[in-house]
Amino acid sequence: MRARSSAHASLLLAVTLAAGACGGDDEPGGAASQGRVRISGSTTVNAVAADAAEVLRGRGLQITVDSQGGSAGGIAQLGAGQVEIAMSSKPIGDGDRQMFPGVEFFPNQIGADAVGIIVRREVVDGGLRSLTREQARQLFEGEVANWRQLGGPDLAVFVYDKEPGRGTREVLDKYLYGDGKAPPPPDTDNFAIVGGNEETRAKLLSTEGSVGPLSTSFITGHPRLAALSLDGVEATPANVAAGTYPMARPLFLVTDGPPTGAAKQFVDFVLSDEGQALVTRHGFLAVTELALT
Repeated sequence: MRARSSAHASLLLAVTLAAGACGGDDEPGGAASQGRVRISGSTTVNAVAADAAEVLRGRGLQITVDSQGGSAGGIAQLGAGQVEIAMSSKPIGDGDRQMFPGVEFFPNQIGADAVGIIVRREVVDGGLRSLTREQARQLFEGEVANWRQLGGPDLAVFVYDKEPGRGTREVLDKYLYGDGKAPPPPDTDNFAIVGGNEETRAKLLSTEGSVGPLSTSFITGHPRLAALSLDGVEATPANVAAGTYPMARPLFLVTDGPPTGAAKQFVDFVLSDEGQALVTRHGFLAVTELALT
């Protein structure tokens, strides 16, 4: 695992909804059984979960949605019994199961997303529109100081990589190294670690010549940012659905065992036509588009 001090994203979106019985929080499953559900994890999935919580306001649920710690943070909180649902933009791994052997991690897939290697628009306008896997590896290992080395403009490179445990980071590492281990971060002045999607986007927008991994849904409406094609394949919904884009990923609401009570109400809503409309509204693919239903 890479060791570098990181800026941890701490975006807290709390949505407290009316009604619901009190008590039962101290017992396993108590909150969910009493019409309350605590949700935490991925900043990517958070966009959908927060909207779903708003819609469920009049249906008797009390919902807290927190994206601190990303996917790994949500999974750890589920394992510790602190939440009923973990939002995750990465599959549950063997390490998660070994850390919490008493938890039956049950991933409920709600859609899919594309992680892009995102650059400032001047990089694309300067002639660079696609990277090979090797070129991407060189970028994130600090071997590229100027975009002209990759056929782009004469412009200094600044790399923003994600902190370990983020779903986005795991997708990037899988693309670059397969089942191998990523090397330590480069000791250069043009490299920094960032946390959640909002922080990453803000850094990219504010830094000329910058690049970083980010959910492509987060650059919608931001014309100063662009996603590079990877191995000649664009990060389009069609390519994600077809499995040809190399940095696609599933999006999950993870529960301890099949969801029950309020947690089931929440998951069922997100998987309903109404909930799936929220998934697509945020730029993700619905499960029906992936032939999962």
